[in-house]
Amino acid sequence: MKALPPVIPRAQARRDVDQALEHYLREQAVPAALGFIDALEQAYAQIARHPATGSPRYAHELDLPGLRSWPLKRYPYLVFYVARSDHIDVWRVLHERRDMPAWLHPDAPSASDSDPQG
Repeated sequence: MKALPPVIPRAQARRDVDQALEHYLREQAVPAALGFIDALEQAYAQIARHPATGSPRYAHELDLPGLRSWPLKRYPYLVFYVARSDHIDVWRVLHERRDMPAWLHPDAPSASDSDPQG
């Protein structure tokens, strides 16, 4: 059986997750924060098993070949990633109400590590 590729979040994706957890903890919603982590782990497992199942919508909109998104179950967040030959490159974990093109575009502020080709 072939080993699953590792899922490797970029620094910005880790910051996105930290911000989401801080939000839930600020609201004193510890069960929601724990559920968010579980949902994120499930999403990472899914994209490791089946990288092509994510939506390519934003890849087309932004002309970023290979970029896909996968929703978290029961949480309003999307995992944005690119499947590489040896790993899954998690680019961002964004709330679905964000202006995705603005947050995902390589020229966006604080997106210095966000080149999906990279």
